[in-house]
Amino acid sequence: MAKTGGAPTESRLTFGRRLREERNRKGMTLEDLAEASGLTWSYIAQIEVGRRNVGVDNMHRLAAGVGVPLRELL
Repeated sequence: MAKTGGAPTESRLTFGRRLREERNRKGMTLEDLAEASGLTWSYIAQIEVGRRNVGVDNMHRLAAGVGVPLRELL
């Protein structure tokens, strides 16, 4: 997957921040979430800082990985 160019949008930053907050609240590492979601830890790290424009299917996988409904991360 290619990195998204330019500055992160507010939407990407918000999703990434909420994902990181929920992951930390659950005491999960990036590796834990990677295993739970089937995505790589480096991809998740880039999502958390707004460098990736994550698709809805991967959003769902990440939400399920941290055990919350997707709407809580949006």
